[in-house]
Amino acid sequence: MSPTLDKKNLTKLQKLKNRHVLAVVKKYINLCQPHKVTVLTGSAKDLAYVRKLALENGEEHPLSTPGHTVHFDGYFDQGRDTQQTKVLLKKGQKLGDHINCGKRKVCLKEIFSLLSGAMIGKEMFVLFYCLGPQRSRFSIPALQLTDSSYVAHSENILYRPGYNEFKRLKGGNKFFHFIHSAGILKNGVSKNYPLKRIYIDINADRIFSVNTQYAGNSVGLKKLALRLAIKKAHRESWLCEHMFLMGASPSGKKRVTYFTGAFPSACGKTSTAMISGQTILGDDIVYIRPGKDGKAYAVNVEQGIFGIIENVNPLDDPSIYQALTAPREIIFSNVLIHKKNPYWLGMGKQLPAKGKNFSGRWREGKKDISDNPILPAHRNARYTISIKELKNADPHLNHPAGVPVMGIIYGGRDSDTSPPVVQSFDWPHGVLISSCLESETTAATLGQTGVRKFNPMANLDFLTIPLGQYIQSHLDFARRLKKCPLVFQTNYFLKENGVYLNQKTDKKVWLLWMEGRIHNDFKAEITPIGFLPRYEDLTCLFKTVYQRKYTKNEYQKQFSIRCANLLAKLKRIKTILRKEDRIPAEIFKQITAQQQRLLATQQKFHSDIISPFCFR
Repeated sequence: MSPTLDKKNLTKLQKLKNRHVLAVVKKYINLCQPHKVTVLTGSAKDLAYVRKLALENGEEHPLSTPGHTVHFDGYFDQGRDTQQTKVLLKKGQKLGDHINCGKRKVCLKEIFSLLSGAMIGKEMFVLFYCLGPQRSRFSIPALQLTDSSYVAHSENILYRPGYNEFKRLKGGNKFFHFIHSAGILKNGVSKNYPLKRIYIDINADRIFSVNTQYAGNSVGLKKLALRLAIKKAHRESWLCEHMFLMGASPSGKKRVTYFTGAFPSACGKTSTAMISGQTILGDDIVYIRPGKDGKAYAVNVEQGIFGIIENVNPLDDPSIYQALTAPREIIFSNVLIHKKNPYWLGMGKQLPAKGKNFSGRWREGKKDISDNPILPAHRNARYTISIKELKNADPHLNHPAGVPVMGIIYGGRDSDTSPPVVQSFDWPHGVLISSCLESETTAATLGQTGVRKFNPMANLDFLTIPLGQYIQSHLDFARRLKKCPLVFQTNYFLKENGVYLNQKTDKKVWLLWMEGRIHNDFKAEITPIGFLPRYEDLTCLFKTVYQRKYTKNEYQKQFSIRCANLLAKLKRIKTILRKEDRIPAEIFKQITAQQQRLLATQQKFHSDIISPFCFR
């Protein structure tokens, strides 16, 4: 081993009795050349060491509330960089044009060159984590090497400790590993951002990230691990999904119904998972496996939340807001700091006219090099918090067996087409709904905002298998179940004349309607696109939940079937899918059937927009 790895830290590695782990650590010590190597096992002493170091080296700064810190990413490093994130493929491998890929040999040569000497004068952290609950059939051990104490601190909050999981491998090599370097730092942020690279080597279960600090690019166990797990799940016939996991409980009823939900970034995913009065297990990634009883079971891969903070306020998101404003361990990133207090867009209070943000010293009217105003906080500003810190954390968060999934929700951003909530006819129709998911791009990814984007299962950016295989795996999954979860689609963004037709808090009503459908509490209107809520049921729910009168006019505007727009969407999706290899015939069959139902409805009512009352 290298002289930078002292006897104390070497002993921690040797206790694992795993030559594969030793080989990985040795390889990247020699390549990255850190001046010091620290092996962290997840002990309380190790966690405190990382927190302290993040403050001492300036990667984080203390705030006025105990436990709160702030981290700033570089001005040009404010989101997942889809252009510089590549899946590495061997000659002959193919995933599809929508997945950014690179030639494996060429990219490995480049990344090894960038990592060569990248940690000179810096400390390498060797960390062990467990994806999923410990001692579980869902668990995947993961090894992370990084020179960023902020990244290590983030992962300590977001993921379960995994040192003992590596002991349970008994020398095996079935683990993921990640190598990250923030590169040369200037004023605490990555200096060489034009050389930012995030490479996923699916043929070796490893990921590389260099010259970046933003957690979505650097925290290897985040979306990066999702890519490796998707391939593993397909190979082993289970599902790895970009989903939240939550428990829904109607007022006055002693039952908890577990839902997973896939929403593209900034489409209401975290706020849905954190609806008041419900419980949360996770907001981002789940593993779903069939149980011995024929039901689907899911676990949260993580134990924390790396959530978008924009528009989190005490009215719309009381649970999150309360958690973010009380003393506890939280890392804020890319918010505005004034007098050691964090401020963000849409927080429900007046923001200061000056402070420090992702651009440095900021004051109202500051502009960027293109003469555009710089916002006080970035629209993709985030918070990192442990789920166990939340009052509504579900008691089964770390249960090795997971929780039974009875409903799956798919949501996107759609201003003119889809109703607020609809239930699929059956599982294949549900796979159609998830395969047709569209949303508008947001600040969570770098590039132009406001562009409608095809995003099946809200997972397109993270696929490491061809789209056709991915969709087929969802169709096949049902064959392993005796009872499939019900599938729903939501849309919180329907507008009329530029004005939203829903209030933000309405999502609680849609959730409780879905929960009631699972237990046969509500009947539904049969329409060409699926089952819609009945007006009478929504009236009762709005009265019960919010003591609010829900009018027929609201219902009609929200739940009318917009035939022309729906047909246009199906045409767009069919055109896209025809360009992909081996899309299951079942999906085209489902598209054709829905087109025929919509055309027949148009002809019957001689209109493009059909009131939901017409389907009584």
